[in-house]
Amino acid sequence: MTTVGARLDRLVQEREHDTYKSREKLSEPTVCPSCGAVFQKGRWQWLERPAGAEEHTCPACRRIEDRVPAGYVSISGDFFTQHKDEIMGLVHNQEDREKSGHPLNRLIDIVETDGGVEITTTDMHLPRDIGVALEKAYEGDLDFHYEEESNILRVKWSR
Repeated sequence: MTTVGARLDRLVQEREHDTYKSREKLSEPTVCPSCGAVFQKGRWQWLERPAGAEEHTCPACRRIEDRVPAGYVSISGDFFTQHKDEIMGLVHNQEDREKSGHPLNRLIDIVETDGGVEITTTDMHLPRDIGVALEKAYEGDLDFHYEEESNILRVKWSR
């Protein structure tokens, strides 16, 4: 039976393409041998290691090993230079808050640049949260740039 007007030969393009997302269904429970996160009830969580769990490296640890970030935060300006320790404390507090409920949302690296820092993350939520927290605490200029084709979020904050 053929439907009139239907195109059966077209390819459906994925809206989101993330090579670090598991394509296969992981058995439950599964434990990440690198960080100890447990995949159970369809998501990665911080739980006690269950007896008899299989091992599979979580997407965040794979991104960290491969050094392939999903998010970037650039922080710069004279205010940053003068309040670096305080601002970096806020950054680490945001990571701790996000990571406590979402094991896949972590910092990869913090690299000092001329007059600032470049932070890389394993997801897109953490950079957004860091940027919003910086703007709320210190005002300044905040810019978000989402690269849809590569599924990356770039956040810039300066003051």
